[in-house]
Amino acid sequence: MRLISWNIDSLNAALTSDSARAQVTREVLKKVHDLDPDIIAIQETKLRATGPTKKHQEILAEMFPEYDYVWRSSEEPARKGYAGTMYLYKKDLKPEASYPVIGAPEPMDSEGRIITLEFPKFFVTEVYTPNSGNGLKRLAERQVWDEKYIEYLKKLDEQKPVIVSGDYNCAHTPIDLKHPESNHHSAGFTDEEREDFTKLLDAGFTDSFRKVNGNVEGVYSWWAQRVKTAKANNSGWRIDYWLTSNRIADKIKRSEMIDTGSRADHCPILLDIDI
Repeated sequence: MRLISWNIDSLNAALTSDSARAQVTREVLKKVHDLDPDIIAIQETKLRATGPTKKHQEILAEMFPEYDYVWRSSEEPARKGYAGTMYLYKKDLKPEASYPVIGAPEPMDSEGRIITLEFPKFFVTEVYTPNSGNGLKRLAERQVWDEKYIEYLKKLDEQKPVIVSGDYNCAHTPIDLKHPESNHHSAGFTDEEREDFTKLLDAGFTDSFRKVNGNVEGVYSWWAQRVKTAKANNSGWRIDYWLTSNRIADKIKRSEMIDTGSRADHCPILLDIDI
């Protein structure tokens, strides 16, 4: 099975805008399609509460004709057009989708951050983890989110193995970002966030990228858009992950980033697993 996960930074813009950035994003979507994944997880869709518009649906049907999809958008009391997740999956798979509420601080559970697909022998779930924000103003709430999310994954794992992806907004170790020495008080690399990610792995999960590639350095999944030289200088962070239940980690065959050329922000991440 091949799975790809991507924080697309607005599916809405990718499908409907004529900007240069949107055109590049569509090229990456074509690349994702051509890799023939069974499942595509998308974070930060930024769709309205009612989901894909008729225009979105027409474009998705043209670009991904072999796929069905499910979505979850931000809804009141959360901000409109914020966050959001989606799965596209091959039409013959027919999973059962759920949209869990984990008891996180409001309005996080209303921001469309988790979708889970249930298959006969395993779960596939994705997450768009809340960012701790400028000045770490949301760090305390983020820590509660982490706790509730770990509890949720553990409950899934008690039932059957789990394959999980998403933008975790956390670089786990110093080799997961270019400049660890100057970022210990930055959102995504605080001691608290990193400790919570360790707790997640300790709950029975494997970081597939490290499992396959070991302690390779200089491989990232996100480069700041606002820093024009970040992508060119590979000054990035690895904050997007494919994780699996420990008991199926030996089935991981490939875990890597998908090149997006000069496009900054997140890149898609790919997992091949024999399951």
